[in-house]
Amino acid sequence: MKHLSRIMIAVLCASLFSACGASGQNVKTYGYKVEESVPHDVAAYTQGLFFHDGALYESAGQYGESNFRKVDLKSGRVLERTNFEGRYFAEGACVLGDRLYVLTWREGECFVYDIRTMQRLGICRYTGEGWGLTTDGKSLIMSDGTSTITFRNPETFAVERSVTVTLRDKKVAYLNELEYIKGEIWANIYGSDLIVRIDPATGAVRSVVNCSGLLPAAQRRPRTDVLNGIAFDPATGNIWLTGKYWPKMYRIKLIEKK
Repeated sequence: MKHLSRIMIAVLCASLFSACGASGQNVKTYGYKVEESVPHDVAAYTQGLFFHDGALYESAGQYGESNFRKVDLKSGRVLERTNFEGRYFAEGACVLGDRLYVLTWREGECFVYDIRTMQRLGICRYTGEGWGLTTDGKSLIMSDGTSTITFRNPETFAVERSVTVTLRDKKVAYLNELEYIKGEIWANIYGSDLIVRIDPATGAVRSVVNCSGLLPAAQRRPRTDVLNGIAFDPATGNIWLTGKYWPKMYRIKLIEKK
C-alpha cells in the first residue's frame, strides 16, 4: 500500500493552488456539486474505474485481494469478477478496442484480456511502476507515480512518447488513476483530494478540481482510504468519482471558482 504523509499532502495541495493563482497562469480551479450517489463496494481498493459499452468496470488492488470486476452502477453489486494471484497488486485498467489492459504496481506486467470473454490473451512487460491507465482511442496512456505520463503502443506496449506534467513550470508528481475526458487527461493526485486536468500534447495542467469533503466524515471508517477513481460515461456525459474502500460513488457537476 502506498503512503504519503499528511505534511507532504498539505505541501502538495498548497503548491498547486498557489500556482493556480499565479498571475498570467490562466489555470482554472473548480469545486463540485454532488448530483447523485450510489453504493460502492467497501472491499474495493479502487485502482481503475471506467465505462465501456454502457457498463461500469473497476480494478481493485492490494496483494492477496487484487481483482477486476464488472459492476452494476445503481446497486454497486459485483456482476463478474476475475481474481489475480496473490503475488500481484493490480493497478489501473482500461479497454481499447476489444482488449482489456490491467497494470500491476511493482511486478512490471500488464495483463491483456478479451473484454467480451475475459480470456487472458497475454502479458506486456514494462520497467518501473504501474499506477494509472487510460486511452485516447489510439494509444494507452499510463502513469507511474511520478510527473511523467507515457503513451504506449497497444500492440507492443512500447513507449511512443511521453510528457512531463507541469503547473507553472513546476512538475506535478504522484499522478495516479487516469481518465481521458473530451481531449484532456484527468488524473487523481495520490494522497490528496485534488484532480488535475492535463493537456495531453504538452503535459500542462489546464485546471485543478478540489474534491475536498466529497465523502462525508460520518461515512469514513478506520480503513477508508484516499480519493481515487474517475469514470466518464460517454453515453450520458456524466462524471463519477469514488475512493479506495469508499462506501459511495458520486456523480458530480463541476463548479468553477471565481
